[in-house]
Amino acid sequence: MQTRSATKKVVYAALAGNFAIALIKFVAAAITGSSAMLSEAVHSLVDTVNELLLLYGMKRAAKGPDDSHPFGYGRELYFWSFIVTLLVFALGAGVSLYEGVVHLRNPEAMTNPLINYLVLGVSIICEGASWWVALKAFRATKGKQGYFDAFRASKDPGVFIVLFEDGAALLGLLVATLGITGALILDMPELDGIASIGISIVLAASSILLARETKALLIGEAAQPHVRESIMRIASNDTDIRCVNGVLTVQMGPNQVLAALSAEFCDDLNTTQIEHCIGRIEAAIIDAHLDVTTLFVKPQAVEMWQQRIAVLTAKD
Repeated sequence: MQTRSATKKVVYAALAGNFAIALIKFVAAAITGSSAMLSEAVHSLVDTVNELLLLYGMKRAAKGPDDSHPFGYGRELYFWSFIVTLLVFALGAGVSLYEGVVHLRNPEAMTNPLINYLVLGVSIICEGASWWVALKAFRATKGKQGYFDAFRASKDPGVFIVLFEDGAALLGLLVATLGITGALILDMPELDGIASIGISIVLAASSILLARETKALLIGEAAQPHVRESIMRIASNDTDIRCVNGVLTVQMGPNQVLAALSAEFCDDLNTTQIEHCIGRIEAAIIDAHLDVTTLFVKPQAVEMWQQRIAVLTAKD
């Protein structure tokens, strides 16, 4: 399980790197007049704001349940993560596209291009370090899954958003380097503007992927399959359970799962024995999965469960 402190470490590392890089890039863009460098500066500034929003979302998500939110505030992080993806698209990609088009229509030769190369070199080192921290954290949670499958299955947007942001930043730096170099060697300042447009495409593509995943988390995804299978297995092992019909789960936050278990109890049990059985199952499941913060156990005949599932399937 990805701990909250490990996720914050990833976000703080990205925040420090992006803030420093944004300042350097803005200075370099002002001195050299490079459109690609200005786009990169805006990109880093947007990433800095994004990390602040993620930290705010983590703080809000850590609030405990209350009368108005009986299952807690875990989805606050998913909401702010979705806002982050919109900012990447609207500000990062939008401003980069605008700058690229303006520079194509009014191309201007760069001055002091060496400054751009120094800034790009420092940026690649800083972004690479932040990306490596995020990658190590992501590897710790993905297990044997492939990277894309792990991204789709991940319930913690803090890590994979930083990983994608830094990956897009590194790719954007490469595009900026190619554009600036091409503009200098070929004496075609238009290539600087084309590089800026290329950066906008990179940002737009990454934001669409992130938006798709964070939207799924925001509207309610099921817990990972191994959690659902484990809940059913634990319940099945209790001697007072005749059969486990199934379990429905909802991911309420990165480390917060709500589960509803349907099971058929043995016929000779009285009310007190059923209550004790439910208590044993709840204790065993919560002991095995600390992220299962809320569990409902419903005594139900298998026929009733099958009818309910059939209704849900028919609606789909």
